[in-house]
Amino acid sequence: MEETKLNSPTSAYVHIPFCRRRCFYCDFPVAVVGDRSRGENSDRIATYVDTICQEIAVTPALGKPLATVFFGGGTPSLLSASQLTQIVEALSKHFGINADAEISMEIDPGTFDFNQLQGYCQAGVNRVSMGVQAFQQELLQLCGRSHSVIDIWQAVEIIRQVGVPNFSLDLISGLPHQTIEQWQESLSKAVEIAPNHISIYDLTIEPVTAFGRYYNPGVQPLPTDDTTALMYRQAQQVLTQAGYEHYEISNYAQNGYQCRHNRVYWENRPYYGFGMGATSYVQGQRYTRPRKTKEYDQWCAEYQAANGVLDCPPTPADEVLLETLMLGLRLKTGVRLLTLQQICDEPTLRRILQCLQPYQKQGWVDVEDGYMRLTDPEGFLFSNVILAALFEKLS
Repeated sequence: MEETKLNSPTSAYVHIPFCRRRCFYCDFPVAVVGDRSRGENSDRIATYVDTICQEIAVTPALGKPLATVFFGGGTPSLLSASQLTQIVEALSKHFGINADAEISMEIDPGTFDFNQLQGYCQAGVNRVSMGVQAFQQELLQLCGRSHSVIDIWQAVEIIRQVGVPNFSLDLISGLPHQTIEQWQESLSKAVEIAPNHISIYDLTIEPVTAFGRYYNPGVQPLPTDDTTALMYRQAQQVLTQAGYEHYEISNYAQNGYQCRHNRVYWENRPYYGFGMGATSYVQGQRYTRPRKTKEYDQWCAEYQAANGVLDCPPTPADEVLLETLMLGLRLKTGVRLLTLQQICDEPTLRRILQCLQPYQKQGWVDVEDGYMRLTDPEGFLFSNVILAALFEKLS
């Protein structure tokens, strides 16, 4: 029992798939439900919330209360405050939630008002992550975003009025037609707003998206690889000079405001997952739920009938090693060598260190003080090259 408690998850991810429209770059499992203010698909959302709570209730609780909860999407701010409260109460009743837990929620401009956000906070939310993406109206429209630049500033004002303790803001670089000047403007406005945390994502063209049909990576009107690399360096310079720590490849935080929940992923620790398309990593089993509503509903019915037992094998040791490297090297602190010694033998560790030697000479990798880490920004920029070499060496 003590061993089970030591390895039990203390984090939960809850996927809320609903969106007013699908953004042109998005390949997440989402369900378009239209405008909540007109009551569109309200029954569908209420039914989904009930299903999530049933999934929570049947999932084995492994003995520790939750230290972090993350509501992702989709657009979780399409839930009413009472619906969010219903899920938080289900988590608290079944697993327990620490008094100082970080409870994060993704929100989009134009999808919430003062009373709604206040209701979320009364339910326990103490961190919000707002998907701004760009501060230029033409780029927002080009991405298929449902909000405007005016909506962004109104949302920021609501967050300030409510007094949310922890506020994160998301931007995307490498958008079609995006210029260096526009990117500088977005970074400057983000610094002006001064959130506690900023996430910078480089656009990835996924085949199944609208962008995947419109554009080819590296071909105009997408910025060149050299331009996106310049945007990455530009973000690193602007944000670190503004006092943000570049603690992860895509993430910057003021002192004391790193995302505690996301560190669980990067450190390859266990976590519960709930909802359509959500992944859980519990007792060595990594499992992703169906990405479509009908299949997810069917899976939930079978899961309840099986009393919360997942029919999937434990993650093989070689995959655990690769995941630990892939995720841990995203962090500024890197991967602890002692951690690697616990999951692989000495010859394998020597092969890893040998593989990294050329990149150490290039200044992309540091191995010191018991850690291996990528340098900032060049090692982070070339992380895919380094990881590809590691994966080939270990395959």
